[in-house]
Amino acid sequence: MEAATRIRIRYLQAIESEEWDVLPGDVYVRSFIRTYASYLGLDGERLAEDYRRSVAEAGEGPPPSPELRTAGRSREPRSQARGRIVATAVTATLIGVVIAVGLTTGEDDPAVTIRSEPNRSSGGAVTVKEPAPEQPAPTRRPGLLLELAATAEVWVCLLDGRGEPLLDGQILAEGAEEGPFRSDSFTVSFGNGEVSMSIDGKEAAIPTTASPVGYAIGDDGGLEPLGDSERPTCL
Repeated sequence: MEAATRIRIRYLQAIESEEWDVLPGDVYVRSFIRTYASYLGLDGERLAEDYRRSVAEAGEGPPPSPELRTAGRSREPRSQARGRIVATAVTATLIGVVIAVGLTTGEDDPAVTIRSEPNRSSGGAVTVKEPAPEQPAPTRRPGLLLELAATAEVWVCLLDGRGEPLLDGQILAEGAEEGPFRSDSFTVSFGNGEVSMSIDGKEAAIPTTASPVGYAIGDDGGLEPLGDSERPTCL
């Protein structure tokens, strides 16, 4: 019922138990009665109006309509559902308290994992501290990571370590980006120097020139300039 009506369970219980001091202001009470009654298949507007008139006449919260109490208590499946909601809420609260206490006592120890387990004898929960599983060290994939960004229109021929073309004589427009490409080595040729090249995140020094340039990139990421006859052509 709490989930369906969005009225806190203690307010639903207060309406049925005539505990008027638990309920908030008169406007909220009428809204609760209207919603609760409508959910039970009753005339919520009429019952809320009856409540308003009774309050105006008596100066205090009257007992709810007998039909509202009867309808609310006669729905056995919904009553059982309410009981499950209460049990779940209590369990969640206990677990939350246990976790909060555990975090304050073990938060400085990254090698400890804190979890809660049900206590079969008391029905509550207990805190269990255990060594956290060792996290494997991150492994670096073999090879170099190469990325290109054209600062102006540039022709590119890029080969991987096996001589296979990654960029097969393509013309990159200004602002175009290619990669990342991964290989143990590269061979590259540019139609001019209007390109930015990074290797494993480090910017390579390429002179700004209108003439073709080319490089052999070793497994250490170092650049070896290539002559005219050594540069790949992708033909």
